[in-house]
Amino acid sequence: MSKYAKAPLDLSGLKTIGLKERGGKVKTADFASVYLKGTGLSGWLASLPHILAADSFRAVIDAIAAARARRRALIWGLGGHVIKCGLAPVLIDLMRRGYVTAFALNGAASIHDFEIALAGHTSEDVEAVLPDGRFGMAEETGREMNRAICAGDEAGLGMGEALGKWLEPIAAPEFAASSLLFQAYRHGTPVTVHVAIGTDTPHMHSAANGAAIGSSTLRDFRLLSAYLADLDEGGIYLNCGSAVVLPEVFLKAVSALRNLGHPLARFTTVNFDFLQHYRPRMNVLDRPHAGRGGAGYSLTGHHELMLPLLAAALIEMEA
Repeated sequence: MSKYAKAPLDLSGLKTIGLKERGGKVKTADFASVYLKGTGLSGWLASLPHILAADSFRAVIDAIAAARARRRALIWGLGGHVIKCGLAPVLIDLMRRGYVTAFALNGAASIHDFEIALAGHTSEDVEAVLPDGRFGMAEETGREMNRAICAGDEAGLGMGEALGKWLEPIAAPEFAASSLLFQAYRHGTPVTVHVAIGTDTPHMHSAANGAAIGSSTLRDFRLLSAYLADLDEGGIYLNCGSAVVLPEVFLKAVSALRNLGHPLARFTTVNFDFLQHYRPRMNVLDRPHAGRGGAGYSLTGHHELMLPLLAAALIEMEA
């Protein structure tokens, strides 16, 4: 006999409910269907279950297509990993098809893209070169990016436009087609670049000018804010691979716009990343919609898979 004061609870009097009466959130009608050979991407998308991320993915595709049709803003925030995973050609094609109003880049994205335009390669082996201080010391990157920023600031340009303009005469012809900065500048699609001084390798170069860096990236913050105003009533903002800088920039721009009287309501936000972090969830997906409607979607996966899949789905939808 147990020495404890209480006996195990008697559950014989529990009231139960029939499974049919109880129901369930998941139904066989929502299950995936078997992919049929030869039906292509459209068939594959149709075969996905109507559950969780599969429905979120469909909703994002529909929101992008609707924003394009209604001429609302389609703004893509890009972290460095998106560019160094080789996705600039996919984004450039979407831009030419009308799925981009503007690009917002963090500093890493601009550096990787700038190096692609110059040399056709980027992303150094940090562990190999940090011990002797060679990390971030590429001469052309530091020299030319800082020259571009200084010249652009003197001309009243934001950092993104300044970098694109500077690349026109110096980009290697064989690599220019793969540079988002170069191609967006040629196309007339705005690019803004958002940096914190000291976070990016060109800031170590002797040509770095803090006043020009600060002035040009502040100008880009204000330019991005102007384009974000057109998210109202059906636009979409996609944060792709930036866990800190761009989510913070986005939230401050939203607040500034509303302070100035822009309603900024009933739009869509998306966070694409291979990990879901606090700031994108709060500053991109949740807080901007509080009291204003709209929806935020998180889609988790590797950029090199998810973004080409999204682009292909959009292209398949075109008439």
